[in-house]
Amino acid sequence: MSSTPIAAHALLSDCHSAALINRAGAVEWWCVPRFDSPSVFARLLDDDAGHFSLRPLGAATVQRHYAHRSLVLVTTFHTAAGTVELTDALALAEGVRHHDVGLGSPHVLLRRLVCTAGRVEVDVEFAPRFEYGLTTPVIRRVEGGVVARGGPAALTLSAPVALHEHGATASGRLALAAGQAAAFAVEYASSWGPAPLPWSQERVAARLDDTAEAWRSWSLAHQGYEGPNAELVEHSGRVLHGLTYRPTGAIVAAPTTSLPETVGGARNWDYRFTWVRDASLTLDALWVAACPDEAGAFLDYLTTVASTFHETRQLQIMFGVCGERDLAERELPWLAGWRDSRPVRVGNGAWAQPQLDVYGELLAAVHLLRPQLGDFDDLQRRFLIGLADAAAASWEQTDQGIWEVRGPPRHFVHSKLMCWVALDRAVDLAADLGAEDRVEAWVREGDRIREALLTQGWSDSAGAFTQTFDGAALDASSLLIGKVGFLPADDDRVLATIAATEERLTDKRGLVYRYRAEDGLDGAEGTFLLCTFWLAEALALAGRVDRARDVFARACALTNDVGLLAEEVATESGELLGNFPQAFSHIGLINASWAISQAEESVSRAHS
Repeated sequence: MSSTPIAAHALLSDCHSAALINRAGAVEWWCVPRFDSPSVFARLLDDDAGHFSLRPLGAATVQRHYAHRSLVLVTTFHTAAGTVELTDALALAEGVRHHDVGLGSPHVLLRRLVCTAGRVEVDVEFAPRFEYGLTTPVIRRVEGGVVARGGPAALTLSAPVALHEHGATASGRLALAAGQAAAFAVEYASSWGPAPLPWSQERVAARLDDTAEAWRSWSLAHQGYEGPNAELVEHSGRVLHGLTYRPTGAIVAAPTTSLPETVGGARNWDYRFTWVRDASLTLDALWVAACPDEAGAFLDYLTTVASTFHETRQLQIMFGVCGERDLAERELPWLAGWRDSRPVRVGNGAWAQPQLDVYGELLAAVHLLRPQLGDFDDLQRRFLIGLADAAAASWEQTDQGIWEVRGPPRHFVHSKLMCWVALDRAVDLAADLGAEDRVEAWVREGDRIREALLTQGWSDSAGAFTQTFDGAALDASSLLIGKVGFLPADDDRVLATIAATEERLTDKRGLVYRYRAEDGLDGAEGTFLLCTFWLAEALALAGRVDRARDVFARACALTNDVGLLAEEVATESGELLGNFPQAFSHIGLINASWAISQAEESVSRAHS
């Protein structure tokens, strides 16, 4: 089984697919040509599921960082004999800049070693295993490298050293003295066409430089955040852009599957799809962290993939990155799972769940990003009006809620709240949508939701807004009541909900659980980083700025050495758990930092 800590990995992205590399220089995850494609390297989930490692011999201390304003990874190994620097990237199309970053990805992994001091020997091991480790390829040597073929996929490895095949693995060793370099490239292609030719050393080096410059140009053109924690915020913005499937505008929740919520547990899900909710919240965060030219692309994507919405009046909550609707869930029994956390799943059964909150998240994002979206076309207007009408018509129904519980559907407070948000934002957008005739009905239904939330969503016995109507269990999503404008952020009921969350829904570190109620699944889970950032944001909006900073700092301290966050944190050990890196967590970081910066400015103005 794989046991490398989740936090030991770093992300590479070409806005088509993603790879994860550990601190020892091994690529342990790469799904190509799409985020949700079967893997070619998956040692993250099983020792025998494929990897590509460049490992200096002997003990080494390791330092890592991303090259300036990019997702190009630089790992420095200091050994007793010398120092070697490894630069890794998924290649972007040649010469792309600014808005075009991510278009036309060539599906190539680039790796370059440079010895900067002494002499370092490096072991090379290339062990691809296609289709999540199920297919063992045939490897043959070619001039300048090796080609691996198996099932539908082929990989050409360009290497500056002769590699020896043993089974389905090619390995070798090279020695570098100070000033010397060695470059590698792994190019993906269909197994049924000619294999790509190996790359020259000069071409790999040039494309690494070009890819780093492309990311920098995107950052310079899009990112101008000047508040506190600017480096963390802008880096999180790049991570979110890296989780965007550029050809369609789809945004995945995370680039991995089945990294567990508890070590050895069964709460292991595939996150390599586009949730309407997650993507809408990503656009909200990019409004802060980057100029979101993704907004228009994502709206076009949704109006295309949700074509049946006009007939069913129920929006499917998630889709594949090219708009696939059927995301049937299945298990991969041949994989042991990360730290023996079984089952490993691909697909996600939540695609068929009713979740009413999605109407509000999407309309709130459209409302926020209205200036970037330009005039709506007829299809977009019809779609957005339909979302508001669906919220008005369905808010009294039960659903599975934001956390996708797999037990019986319930009357979730957050779902009702977001239906209210959908109608509130639609009223404000009515003139742009040509929907003035619907305003009266939307206002009337919004008032009904408000009354129900205030009477059935609030619990005197709990002293807080609760998870479900007429219930007593807490839910961290109630922290959003002030943020979305349903009540003032310093309303007594909002403050009481914040206090109840801090008192009864946190662990010994002060990190926030999503909820502690029964959810229809076996086992427990860790604290949820997004919810901890929600607490910081709610405190900032309520004017509790010092407390907000403390909570924010506590969550940010859990970023790994290259600024990445997973979904959850283990209650006892404090290690990162869940799919990685997690869009939700980086969304929370960005929004909480923004709220704190705005609160600080408000305090400063009040004292000036």
